Amino acid sequence: MARTSATGKAGENRQTPPGPDGPRRPFLRLVVGLAALALALYVGGFFVFTALIDRTPAANDGKADGIVVLTGGPERIAEGYRLLVEGRAKRMLISGVNPEVKARELAALVGGDRGKFDCCIDIGWQAIDTIGNAEETANWVHKRDYRSIILVTSTYHLPRARLELRRAMPGVEIMPHPVFQDKLHLDGWWNYPGTTRLLVSEYTKYLLTLTHLRAR
Repeated sequence: MARTSATGKAGENRQTPPGPDGPRRPFLRLVVGLAALALALYVGGFFVFTALIDRTPAANDGKADGIVVLTGGPERIAEGYRLLVEGRAKRMLISGVNPEVKARELAALVGGDRGKFDCCIDIGWQAIDTIGNAEETANWVHKRDYRSIILVTSTYHLPRARLELRRAMPGVEIMPHPVFQDKLHLDGWWNYPGTTRLLVSEYTKYLLTLTHLRAR
């Protein structure tokens, strides 16, 4: 009986060795926790981003040395041309024009005085993205020794465009001029899948730009 008791106690004290996944569990919990935190920060930041997008037209009283229009819709070019005709700047650059688009086609798009288009509008065919827009704009600004520009682009694109242009030409004043599109529903965007996808894409690009600039 004593032997049986001793054997039982020894069996009770024996511990089962940890399985192969045992040491990984704390690490996995840490990874899952960090992923959940990153997702929460991303979602929270997205709501802040959408809330801060301009929803009202810019005041039409400021002037600058030049106007820069970033392509992406006919509304942008038409709005930039209107500012030029109003005398808000001396000259205008349309950055990121498709090489297949001719100057006469742009002139027909904005309408108005063709002489104004020929004398005071420059066309940039090199840029293919926002980074290219910034480099093309910086070359144009430095060539003409401008100190200020009015930046014309869609309202959702302005935050990222300003970051890139500030990087490319520090010291130059950038006056944002948002353009609004009928198909973009900023109020109640969650009810419009197309607007939601566009804003998520733009917010992600904005974060990547911000991270890249801070790394530099």
